[in-house]
Amino acid sequence: MSAAAAPKLEFSQGDRVHVKDMTPANHHRTPWYIKGRRGVVLEFIGMYVNSETRAHGDSGMPELPMYRVEFEQTHLWFDYPESQSDKLWIDLYEHWLERDE
Repeated sequence: MSAAAAPKLEFSQGDRVHVKDMTPANHHRTPWYIKGRRGVVLEFIGMYVNSETRAHGDSGMPELPMYRVEFEQTHLWFDYPESQSDKLWIDLYEHWLERDE
C-alpha cells in the first residue's frame, strides 16, 4: 500500500493572510466578523471534507486544506476592552484565505 501524497499547500506557518470578504448564497462556516480581516497562519491542521458543499447534499469531496489562523482581538472589535495581547484562533479552509502582501 502506498502512502497518500502530501497536499500542495498555499500557506505556511507565519504567513500573513487576509480573509476574503465574500458572502456566498449558500452555507459557509466563516464567521462574518473575520471577513476582510488580517491574520497569521499558525499551522496547517489537515485535510477536511468541504462542509460548505456537504451542507447541501454534496459529498464534500475532495477534501480541502484547513489552517489555524490567529487574529488580534483589537483588530476585530472596535474599543476592545480587554488585554491588548488577546488573540482569537479560527480554523479556516484555504479557499477563504489570500496572501497579505
